[in-house]
Amino acid sequence: MRTVLEILKGKGPMAWSVGPETTVFDALSLMAEKNIGALLVLEGGRVLGIFSERDYARRMILLQRRSKDTPVREVMSPKVLYVTPERTVEECMALMTDKHVRHLPVLEGERLCGVVSIGDVVKAILSQKDHVIEELERYIRQGA
Repeated sequence: MRTVLEILKGKGPMAWSVGPETTVFDALSLMAEKNIGALLVLEGGRVLGIFSERDYARRMILLQRRSKDTPVREVMSPKVLYVTPERTVEECMALMTDKHVRHLPVLEGERLCGVVSIGDVVKAILSQKDHVIEELERYIRQGA
């Protein structure tokens, strides 16, 4: 089974983030520029929260707040689910499905190692399944 560490080795440890005082507008601009759906909110290297497109839709638009005047700390999700590098992709998929989240920071102790998205997890699971199918096909061909 593939682990989160293997995903990070393939994609790199990059985790886009902003500070808690960053405006929602600036956070959204960064998300659009990097084509990502969420940003970690960090202060002094510590994860304070996560700001996602869902946070924007539910806490900004519906409450009619102005994105240029609102700091991310006021609308971020402060309870951040995370995983450790040794967790399997299957465990991540189960957690993401159960808790309805699309991004999981990867922490080793308090050190941020990266972020895995639902896309990363699905890609890893499909890759594993493709490998199993190839091995089974090779086994069948050799046995015939």
